[in-house]
Amino acid sequence: MVQIGDIKVGKPNPLLLIAGPCVLEDYDTTFQIASYLKKLTTKIDIPFIFKASYDKANRTSISSFRGPGLKDGLEILKRIKIDLNLPILSDVHSVNEVESVAEILDIIQIPAFLCRQTDLILAVSHTQKPINIKKGQFLAPNDIRNITEKAASTGNRNITITERGSMFGYNNLVVDFRSIKIMKESTGFPVIFDATHSVQLPGGSGTSSSGQREFAPILARAAVAAGADGVFLEVYPDPDKARCDGPNSLRLDTLESLLVTLKAIQDIIRE
Repeated sequence: MVQIGDIKVGKPNPLLLIAGPCVLEDYDTTFQIASYLKKLTTKIDIPFIFKASYDKANRTSISSFRGPGLKDGLEILKRIKIDLNLPILSDVHSVNEVESVAEILDIIQIPAFLCRQTDLILAVSHTQKPINIKKGQFLAPNDIRNITEKAASTGNRNITITERGSMFGYNNLVVDFRSIKIMKESTGFPVIFDATHSVQLPGGSGTSSSGQREFAPILARAAVAAGADGVFLEVYPDPDKARCDGPNSLRLDTLESLLVTLKAIQDIIRE
């Protein structure tokens, strides 16, 4: 079990939702999304952590929108945290950002492409903040144990792992749901399933990634049935207008029925 503020993650605790836009655009849009998600998760009684990136350092093209950056982005996240009383997650891309993000974030995320960067993992772990480590698309499930051992070597055991699919040929990802059981049993840490990045088509549009958002709910349902302790969703009011990851993001107004279904699936498998 992992403790993130007042939220407990892992069996026998309720399914966790980590959700928000891929990248921060401005305060008003962020507030709109975060307030909607808070009202919805309160209504259906599901633990919720708000997620958004202040900088997407791994965009496909030099011309892609990256976000407001460290200083302005953390200020937006700080305001959301205070104004809505929400726990906040964002990803960190370099060691020199860690001290600043640790002052604001409730859980710090290691991006999939950086999950083997030892110095970054150790720097984040030494903050003793909860950590969400995304499994790289290039790793087998058993490989994640080496990464969690790096993090836990600092004495920090508030670690969650996120599955986000594996590379399958060019510009495509697939999910092997065996990985959820494998990673939980080999590490002892809770596993979150990233349903929206798992339907991403990396670089699929040439200068940007594409995606197949219509399959995200199907994968989310399968992941919870396979024992995932939480789901990770990138969401937006109108994904076709999002400045990052729109093709694999879900519409806000489609979430309620999906989350109710996911809760029901978890209740069934835990009976």
